[in-house]
Amino acid sequence: MERFDAIVIGAGAAGMFCAAQAGQAGCRVLLLDNGKKPGRKILMSGGGRCNFTNMYIEPAAYLSQNPHFCKSALARYTQWDFIDLVSKHGIAWHEKTLGQLFCDDSAEQIVNLLLAECEKGGVHIRLRSEIISVERDDEGYTLQLNGETVAAKKLVVASGGLSMPGLGASPFGYKLAEQFGLKVLPTRAGLVPFTLHKPLLEQLQVLSGVSVPSTITAENGTVFRENLLFTHRGLSGPAVLQISSYWQPGEFVSINLLPDCHLDDFLNEQRGGASQSEPEEHPGNAAAKAAGRVPAAAGAAAGRHPETAKRSRAAGAG
Repeated sequence: MERFDAIVIGAGAAGMFCAAQAGQAGCRVLLLDNGKKPGRKILMSGGGRCNFTNMYIEPAAYLSQNPHFCKSALARYTQWDFIDLVSKHGIAWHEKTLGQLFCDDSAEQIVNLLLAECEKGGVHIRLRSEIISVERDDEGYTLQLNGETVAAKKLVVASGGLSMPGLGASPFGYKLAEQFGLKVLPTRAGLVPFTLHKPLLEQLQVLSGVSVPSTITAENGTVFRENLLFTHRGLSGPAVLQISSYWQPGEFVSINLLPDCHLDDFLNEQRGGASQSEPEEHPGNAAAKAAGRVPAAAGAAAGRHPETAKRSRAAGAG
């Protein structure tokens, strides 16, 4: 039976980075994964270019049952530390919007960075490893794999959540936590689009594919100002994906499709120009015309004048 100082389960971003740090600190580390290659979710992130961090990361931006963990973790290692590491490996990057940083070339560069850091720490990596059982005793943890048994003083579970089972996601980590008496909170989908009831959806179909600036507000007062995308199923885009983590079934979200337009000022301008032969251009018309759409469709969907903030009930997240 081969022994290690630490075994890390899961060769994703967290697992590889953890293994690399432990290895470089002098630990003998084994990194296990059930997939054919490491970093599979990294490779598809950011449209294949990996949105590897954000310039404006702060503890308050995280949702957690233990907010103090975010403070502790970010105090020890910041986004600037990782940006320095990316630059050290010669990876060109750029800021897209709102502090989001992407590789200029490919997400594979980030995977190669993490693998290089693991190699620097002497990490042993074993892929296609199925974990049959995990036992604990006074000396640490013993893992029965498909074909061998390994042991370590410390065990790190970085197997990820339940999203994207096609990339190897499974409830393994949750079951292992329960096995050792750790509290597991109920799971739910996060960062997801909203689907809409059929009557409202039919009225919005004409806008499918149109992306517009917006502010979107949850019932608890949380607000995001980013683009909203109309889809064939409902609403998506950065604003909706963000607010979905603060939304619960049955709650409303308020959507303003004219975030730079003060309604009182706009209506006063329209009244003042009512006697003119040509009405002043609607501030939302330019984008709609470019897409060949009618801006009033969104207003009609909510049963209000198109210049007002929209308020729609989402039927579900999916």
